[in-house]
Amino acid sequence: MHLFLTLYLLTFALAAWLLLFPPVSTGRYSRVDPRLLRRYLQRSLTQLIHAARLTWRITARRGRALRMWLRTHLTQSGLAIALLCLPAAIVLMLNRPALFEFQQQQAIPHPTVHALLNGERLVVPTIPPPDIFKAREVEHFYPDVSTANRDWQQLDPIFQQRLLAVFTLMRVQHGYEMILIEGYRSPERQHQLASLGAHVTRAGAHMSYHQYGLAADCAFLRNGRIVISEQDPWAMRGYELFGQLATEAGLTWGGHWSLRDYGHVELRSRRLGMSDAS
Repeated sequence: MHLFLTLYLLTFALAAWLLLFPPVSTGRYSRVDPRLLRRYLQRSLTQLIHAARLTWRITARRGRALRMWLRTHLTQSGLAIALLCLPAAIVLMLNRPALFEFQQQQAIPHPTVHALLNGERLVVPTIPPPDIFKAREVEHFYPDVSTANRDWQQLDPIFQQRLLAVFTLMRVQHGYEMILIEGYRSPERQHQLASLGAHVTRAGAHMSYHQYGLAADCAFLRNGRIVISEQDPWAMRGYELFGQLATEAGLTWGGHWSLRDYGHVELRSRRLGMSDAS
């Protein structure tokens, strides 16, 4: 990154030099007259002084002259501003957090979660009947949820056990019964959901942890009905507890994102032997 910015600034400086000193731009370096070069330097200095004075007058006149000058030189001004802002824009774009990347295995700071995972293997729950997912609220938040995959066995084993530990603690410690809305997601379904718009998902096929069995969308069960909306204070409190426990289990919680997805958790760790196109 630093090398790129250095090369960019050097290129920008060279272009400015060639514009300021046309005799040099002809490539006939040996025939440049020192006196002509000195006159160009003097002229450039005069122009800088004139620009400084003009800036002072513009400031004194509350920007009226500046607006007139910008209107007269609109194209040149826009190009100069774009060139000056380009390096900063590139740095911001390259430093944005990646939408999808594998990370090192995360530690489990929560002692209870750690104890659960080091005990007997947690048993996966039975898959609920399909009718429970046909409620209007579920369809509203999860389009085409009837085709979603809820098979715990298709989740990555490490992720599966951590999520089960979180579900167990949510029930035992806080009284929240949780349910898996969707786990593994095929690339075809991911592409279909992405085509619905960024409000559904910004990840295309093979760009979501769902495709690797490393992500899950979850919700709550209350009186036999699925509760999803964070507008429900009871559910919002549950999401806060869920996010806290998921983080302490070494998972990434969607409630921390700018496009908040309170029921989403994922394990950003590559499974041994798994390929990027799996």
